[in-house]
Amino acid sequence: MKRIARFEKVSFEQYKKDYFDTFNTLENVEEIYNDIKLPKRATKGSAGYDYFAPFDIVLKPNETIKVPTGIRVYMEEGWVLKNYPRSGLGFKFRLQLNNTVGIIDSDYYYSSNEGHIMSKITNDTNENKTITIKKGDGFSQGIFLEYGITYDDEVSEIRDGGFGSTTKK
Repeated sequence: MKRIARFEKVSFEQYKKDYFDTFNTLENVEEIYNDIKLPKRATKGSAGYDYFAPFDIVLKPNETIKVPTGIRVYMEEGWVLKNYPRSGLGFKFRLQLNNTVGIIDSDYYYSSNEGHIMSKITNDTNENKTITIKKGDGFSQGIFLEYGITYDDEVSEIRDGGFGSTTKK
């Protein structure tokens, strides 16, 4: 196995900003931040690194929440981190990522938001099930993949931001 990446927490100031942007409160934010767990693989054969819920999440049918994970990732150039819902939550409850697959590029780490990985999830149940995810439970997973580029690729632009930042000029 190639070792090409390292998960880290974003700074408390960045987390506080993004948490407030999502929930319009700072209640318990320091405790939540201090308890954030870095993603881990569950078993030796696991491809995915589980992201753990930083707080309790309850999603009724068709409800959506943006989860500031408190996580950023450094990875070598030529790699991408693809984020998905945990398989069991997708299977049992139709938990969906709103952008279907989260793509974390290697240069996102250097963005002005510290590369803070957000996860916007929706309970897309068609069986009227409520999803309850306890603080510390895995709710999504990320898989590192190597990628290639075309022979004539001459891109030199630099990213600064998250969703949609590569199309902003």
